[in-house]
Amino acid sequence: MSGVYVFLGPTLPHEDAAALLDATYLPPVAQGDVLRLCAEKPAAIGIVDGFFESVPSVWHKEILYAIHAGIPVFGASSMGALRAAELYPFGMIGVGAVFEAYRDGRLEDDDEVAVIHGPAELGYTALSEAMVNIRRTLSDAVSERVVTAETALRLESIAKELPYRERGYGRMLRLGSDIGLPAAELTAFRTWLPQGRFDQKRDDAKAMLRQIARRLGRAPANDAMPEARFHFEHTVLWDRALRDTTAPAGSLAM
Repeated sequence: MSGVYVFLGPTLPHEDAAALLDATYLPPVAQGDVLRLCAEKPAAIGIVDGFFESVPSVWHKEILYAIHAGIPVFGASSMGALRAAELYPFGMIGVGAVFEAYRDGRLEDDDEVAVIHGPAELGYTALSEAMVNIRRTLSDAVSERVVTAETALRLESIAKELPYRERGYGRMLRLGSDIGLPAAELTAFRTWLPQGRFDQKRDDAKAMLRQIARRLGRAPANDAMPEARFHFEHTVLWDRALRDTTAPAGSLAM
């Protein structure tokens, strides 16, 4: 699908994404990247993963600039879900359970979706587990009677207290054993985990790619994109950023 750009990192392998949507896949989004893409007049922009902490995060205003320019911007799973939950009243299109949880206030902390990952040359392989994935997996384990609701709640609390860089099922289960959670339940969960683990972020990313493919594959009259519902304010700082952002979009590609 010509003219579609998606910012993607550890959430979903590029080959899996490409099987769902013909697009140009770029590294996780950072500040200025969406603004640079606007010069290419893309058919759509999708945001899944994004940099933070050591790299400035994507601005809200550059996403608003894209929407105001008539470019549909989709978000899901990670940074995309966070920005979509903040900007859906202005026309950003959020997709998936993670977006809905942030939008509805059931999730608030950014660390719920944060992971540490490997370098680009290794495909941004995730080296920790997202809290949203742990929550969903524990919920499924309760539904399937692998663990009790009480044990799942204790394990969830243990995982939440860990720094996001250290989150993982192995660490969570070891700490659960240390505080005396039922050994039989921990063993049952460990045995069930390989087939029971649910990756909510990956599931949401796939849903977003499928939605982009569906919506852009239809005639505009049948499935019109939402219009910008705001006035875009050109401040001095914004106009300076616009002048300074001159790198071509192609320089972002992996």
